[in-house]
Amino acid sequence: MRDNPLLDLPTPCLLLDLDILKRNLARMAAAVARHPGVALRPHMKTAKCWQAAELAAPGRGPITVSTLAEARHFADHGFRDQVYAVGIAPAKLDAVAALNAAGASVKVITDDAEVADAIAAHPGDIPTLIEVDVGEGRGGIPADSAMLEQAAARLGPKLAGLLSHSGHSYAGRSAAAMAELAEAERAALAGAAARLRQAGHAVGIVSAGASPTAAHAARLDGITEMRAGVYMLGDLFQAGIGTHGIEDVAVTVLASVIGRYPARGAVLLDAGALALSKDRSTEAGPRDWGFGRVLDLEGRPLPGEAMVTRVHQEHGEVRAAPGATLPLDRLAVGTRLRVAPNHVCLTAAAHPRYHVLEGGRVVAVWERVNHW
Repeated sequence: MRDNPLLDLPTPCLLLDLDILKRNLARMAAAVARHPGVALRPHMKTAKCWQAAELAAPGRGPITVSTLAEARHFADHGFRDQVYAVGIAPAKLDAVAALNAAGASVKVITDDAEVADAIAAHPGDIPTLIEVDVGEGRGGIPADSAMLEQAAARLGPKLAGLLSHSGHSYAGRSAAAMAELAEAERAALAGAAARLRQAGHAVGIVSAGASPTAAHAARLDGITEMRAGVYMLGDLFQAGIGTHGIEDVAVTVLASVIGRYPARGAVLLDAGALALSKDRSTEAGPRDWGFGRVLDLEGRPLPGEAMVTRVHQEHGEVRAAPGATLPLDRLAVGTRLRVAPNHVCLTAAAHPRYHVLEGGRVVAVWERVNHW
């Protein structure tokens, strides 16, 4: 093994900086702790491994998941209290009931009357949250709709509460904008919960959130828990909109230079669309990083504000920002570089495991639970 173990890893592969992860977790925990009586229910859809959950939800606390594979994985590692925060299809009810019969407490969500009937008729233990649309326009019943009362009545004793997701907060570009969106979500969701309670329904959980609104909410009265996920690992898009700093991106893709082209001021990496994703979210943000910001082996920005400007399946082309120059003399074929992702959820999903760094050294390998 060479002096730097990163030189012995296969490329492309996924690196996770444990020091940054812990810092990100502490910052979000402190943000939510500002609101008495509100729990943090970390969303594990990005991290997808039990070791990260152990740090994000100490004592095997409540978590959020996005697939049945995650639900099984985390239940197997002692995380009983889960919200499966994707609308449930009736064919999946047996699997959830089996998990709960084995000792888990997985709650599902729905915004559909017929699915509510199927849940109510199912013999298993399937506590359910009604999904409320507070402005994102993806899933959910509008907060002021009479359909909420109808869904609650159909669920009967299986009603566990309400849930919303403020994914539209990703369009915010300032702390004030995030706080405004968080307040709109809080008011709509808390109002819906109060209306159901007045109608005689038990609403125990009132679950809101996304990383931007969880970080910037000014008040959360009427909310029992906040869900956030991408804050753990961070990415260039979230850094661009102010959810965290650009230095707080904990995950990078380790890649090797496989070609050098002075005539066009570029190098090629062995990390392309399948290793980085084709997400171009920073294109609409304050700073466009192409398909990813390029760093040196130690995680320091490469001169010239280098970025991946073009991807093919297994090739990524690196160039400097307009008007700058790539340090080609430092980038011989075989040189190891790191790429910070635009959208960490999609980038990480391409990789089966993390090579975990602490103090710049590889200290562990954490397996991810990908797929469904």
